[in-house]
Parts: sequence; structure tokens; C-alpha cells
Amino acid sequence: MLADLETLVRMQGLDLRAHQLRLEIAQLPKQIFEIEKALVSHARKLEADRALLGANRLERKQKDLDIQTQQAKIAKLKDQMNSAKTNEQFKAFQNEIQYCEQEIAKHEDRVVALMEAAEPLAANVKSAEAALAEEKAQVDKQKAEATERTAADQAALAANLAERKELMVSIPNPLLTQFERLSKKYKGLAISDASSGRCTACNLEIRPMVFQELRRLEKILTCDYCGRLLHYNPAIVMDVAPPPPPVKATRSAKVPAAPKVAAGIPSGTRVDMS
Repeated sequence: MLADLETLVRMQGLDLRAHQLRLEIAQLPKQIFEIEKALVSHARKLEADRALLGANRLERKQKDLDIQTQQAKIAKLKDQMNSAKTNEQFKAFQNEIQYCEQEIAKHEDRVVALMEAAEPLAANVKSAEAALAEEKAQVDKQKAEATERTAADQAALAANLAERKELMVSIPNPLLTQFERLSKKYKGLAISDASSGRCTACNLEIRPMVFQELRRLEKILTCDYCGRLLHYNPAIVMDVAPPPPPVKATRSAKVPAAPKVAAGIPSGTRVDMS
């Protein structure tokens, strides 16, 4: 029976890990979206720069056409001026030609201004294209990494589910049904650690008699309040022998001093001091 509980503890760990893996897998589209957001800003910058450069070129082309139109108009007016019969007509043609020449001068001034503006616009486009290419390479790398992580999570989830399926076979149906019901009710937390004498899930103190019975490890018990399966798994305390007491240093015996021998007298010679 207790072996079944340990198996359920293992299954609960697998269930919690599977839930985490599913969340990570579900985050992939959001991760890809967030990664590509940076690319969108660079793409919009390039699009805006290209639009400005395109508008510049289009206006220059239009001004060239306007100059050609005015030049053609001048040529036509000069032909007509040759057939003028009065000074008033001749003067009128001259005024028209002068007006066309003024318009041509305006268009040419505008073309010069557009050409001067086109150079930095082209530089902006080139810079934006380089930045977009660099950002795209970075985005592609991040997307590949995210996809790779998701593939690893999917493989881990498949292995997780396969192991859980193998473990389920050894659990009696009534106990497995109880576990599955509690797991669904408490979002994967069907088993609660009670090694400290308290259900860690609901924080209810276990009655002393029930706790003593739990410590005997003879049958599976449930919490009186939340109904979760109780697991008793106290931490293992290693018995370590105390270190030996320090040895006290003893005072060494005093060695008697050797008798003094007079200088020049051999050792062992008897000396008469009388």
C-alpha cells in the first residue's frame, strides 16, 4: 500500500512537470510574436525611408516633365512670334516666353533642392536596410532557439506521459480514481507532505492519534480537512559521533641537574673537600 503511495508521489511530480511543459509549449506563439515585434519597427522605418526617397524621385521626374513642357511651349511661342503682325502681339508672345522661362527656373531650382535632399534619403534607406537585415538575422536565430526549446519540451512531455502511463498500471483502481479526482480538484496537488505533523497543503494540524498512525507507515491516510493523501517522509538525520575531547598538555617532569664538575678534574674522580 505504501509502495503505491510512493508511486503516486512520483506520478504527482510527473503531472506537475507536464503542466509546466504544456505552459511552455503554449507560450511559443506568443514568444514568436514578441520576437517579431522588434522586426516590425525596423521594417516600418525602412518603409518610411523608402517612401520619402520614392516621393523625392517621383517629384524630380515630374519637374523634369514640367521643364520639358515649358520648353516645348517656348518653342511653339517663338514660332508663333515670327508671324506676329503688330507690336502688341509680339510683346504678348515675349511675355508668355518670359513667363515660361521663369517657370523653368523655378522647376530647375526645385530639382536641385530635390537632388540635394535625395542623398541623405538614400543613405537612410541603405542604413535602414542594413539594420533590418541584422535584426532579421537576430530574430531568425531567436525563433529557431524558441522552436528548438519547444521541440525539446514536446519530447520531454511525451516521455513524461509515457512514464506516467507505466506507473498507472501498478496502482489499484480505487486508489488511482481517488488520486485522479483529488489531482483534478486541487490542480495537480493530490498528495500533501505531513512529515511535520501538519498538512502542508491546507496547513491543518493533524490529530496526534492520526499522526502516530501515519508515522507507523502501515496504511494510506487522508487529511481530515482537505481530503488529500498524506505523505510521511521525514528528513533523514545522520548520527555523527562527537569529536574526542582535546588532550590537555601535561607538564613534563623536571630532570635533576647533573652535578657540576670542576674544570680540569676528570669525571668520576673523588674530590676531598675537607
